[in-house]
Amino acid sequence: MKKTLLLSAALLALSASLASAAGINFGWNDCGGGPSSLNKTFACNSNTLSGAVLVGSYIPPAGSSAITGEEIVIDLVSSSASLPAWWQFKNAGSCRQTALSTSADFTSGPFTCADYWTGLAAGGATAYITPYAASPNRARLLIIYATAIANAQPVDANLEYYAFKATMSGAKTVGAGACAGCADPVCLVLNEIKLTQPAGVGDYRIQAPAQRNYATWQGGVVGGGCPAVVPTQNRTWGSVKALYR
Repeated sequence: MKKTLLLSAALLALSASLASAAGINFGWNDCGGGPSSLNKTFACNSNTLSGAVLVGSYIPPAGSSAITGEEIVIDLVSSSASLPAWWQFKNAGSCRQTALSTSADFTSGPFTCADYWTGLAAGGATAYITPYAASPNRARLLIIYATAIANAQPVDANLEYYAFKATMSGAKTVGAGACAGCADPVCLVLNEIKLTQPAGVGDYRIQAPAQRNYATWQGGVVGGGCPAVVPTQNRTWGSVKALYR
C-alpha cells in the first residue's frame, strides 16, 4: 500500500510538471527559441531576402484528445513613430501587400520539432491590424489553421510541435516603388497559440514562453526591451472577427 501511494504521488508530480511545462517558442528559421534565432539583420540593399522565416512552436498541456486547429496572435512594434511602409502587409493598398506569407506545412522541413499537421492543415493569415491598440507603430497579425475532425488526434505534452511559419520576402526594398523603413528595428512577439478541439471537448490557450516567445528585426526596438515594448491586449476572436464582417 505504501509503495502504491508513493507511486501515485510520483505520477501526480510528473503530470503537474508536464502541465506546467506548456509554453510557446518563437524565432527565425526553426523552432525552439534558441539564441541563434533571436535576431534577423538585412542590409536592405536588395529585393532578395533569404532566411527571413519566423517559426512559431509550442509544447502543449497534458490531456488533449483531438486537436483540430490553432489560432495565433502575433504583435509587433517598430522603433519609429509609425509602422514603416516596409512592414505594411496583406491589406489592400498596403506597400508590401503580398510580401508576407504563412504556412503550417513542415513536410519539407525543418525537422527539429514534431509536425502534428503533416501537411493536412488549411488556413492562413486572417487579419493584419494596423494601427493596433491606438498605437501607430504597432500591428497585430492573426493566423488560423485547421484540419478535418477525421485527422484530429491528441498531442504529446513531452514534445515540442511546429505551429506555423511566416515568411517575408524582400519585395520593394529598393528600386522603383520601394517601401521605406526596412532598416527600422522591430520587435515581434508571439502572444498566444490557442489549440482548438471539437465543440464541447475544450480548447487550450498557451501564452507563457517555453524558452522565448519573441524575435527581433535589425536588433529590435531601440530604447526599450523586447518584448516589454509590446504590451499584451487580449481580445476575443469573436470581437476581432466582427471588425471584418
